[in-house]
Amino acid sequence: MGGISNHLLVVTIFSYVLAMMAYAIEYAFGGRSLVARAAVRVPVAAMAGGGTLAGIPEMPESSDQPEGVGARRAGITAVVLTVLGYAAHIGALVTRGIAADRAPWGNMYEFVITATLVGMTAWLVVLTRWTGLRHLGLFVALVAAVLLSIAGMTLYVPVGPLVPALHSYWLVIHVGAASTASGVFLVGFVAAAMHLIRSGYDAGKTRFPYSLGERLPQAATLERVTFRVHAFGFPIWTFGVIAGAIWAEAAWGRYWNWDPKEVWSFIAWVVYAGYLHARSTPSVNRRVTSWIAVVGWVTMMVNLFGVNLVANGLHSYAGV
Repeated sequence: MGGISNHLLVVTIFSYVLAMMAYAIEYAFGGRSLVARAAVRVPVAAMAGGGTLAGIPEMPESSDQPEGVGARRAGITAVVLTVLGYAAHIGALVTRGIAADRAPWGNMYEFVITATLVGMTAWLVVLTRWTGLRHLGLFVALVAAVLLSIAGMTLYVPVGPLVPALHSYWLVIHVGAASTASGVFLVGFVAAAMHLIRSGYDAGKTRFPYSLGERLPQAATLERVTFRVHAFGFPIWTFGVIAGAIWAEAAWGRYWNWDPKEVWSFIAWVVYAGYLHARSTPSVNRRVTSWIAVVGWVTMMVNLFGVNLVANGLHSYAGV
């Protein structure tokens, strides 16, 4: 089962990479993309000379060019590949759990796989609810493929038993909540980053990465998705932090030990609480709130990689 899990993870990564490429095709060559607009743009000199260039008539630029059949097929193919990768992703986690005979999030490798699976679940829910956001799949699949590749190449450990300190039902409750919230925040981060790019493009910024904003959904839509995703994930993260404190008291005799993992979990909680508070304040600019959401994801990455790989503390169970 451990070997099957490893093979399924490879299938998952390749499926997400192929899905990312298909999303990119739709993103670049859809009817209203930058490439499509450039293809029909009328040169100024041609317009001044009667609308022709080298004797070839030019069509006027339009923001409503019909979506190419190939681009639509690429978008549908991307969704199919995402679902196939998602199925393999589930299989990799389930077979890992069967091989270990426990909940499959007892080390950093398994945590990343679990959190990424939750993130892809959240993305598929978003895709079902807001079909117009399909282009964001390019960036969601990119983040998922990168995280899973890091897990497979750097964080991998063979299937084995838990260290004695983790033999507790709180492993399922605390780590399960933390990985679920982390996966939800992944989608929220992508939506927040895309909102910043789109709003910058709408403000007239043309340099990279704002030049990507032309093909993105409307800024208001991206901002609403950002808020709803974070509003869903924050209570789960709060529960995870509380469950961790209860487990700490049972294991170490204190609810709070100022361990690096505890500190950064609390920092992430404060940042996301600040985001929700700012988002609920009408006078706060929506770009500012999206930047706070991005900072929140940075604290999550510091908590996941920086604390586990660099800092020493009571939570030294990364297994790498």
